[in-house]
Amino acid sequence: MVQARKIALYVLVVFVLYTIITSPERAADLVQVGFEGVSDAAKGVGDFMSELVN
Repeated sequence: MVQARKIALYVLVVFVLYTIITSPERAADLVQVGFEGVSDAAKGVGDFMSELVN
């Protein structure tokens, strides 16, 4: 199981590096979408907590 996890991690790293090298603009777009998703999720949690307090 540990070996499979290491292999999956290496494959993911190689894929990310390949994407960055072959299409940096697309990679930047994907990173932006990811950060927007995390930001929206954090805002949603903050709104939820604010409503709980009120």
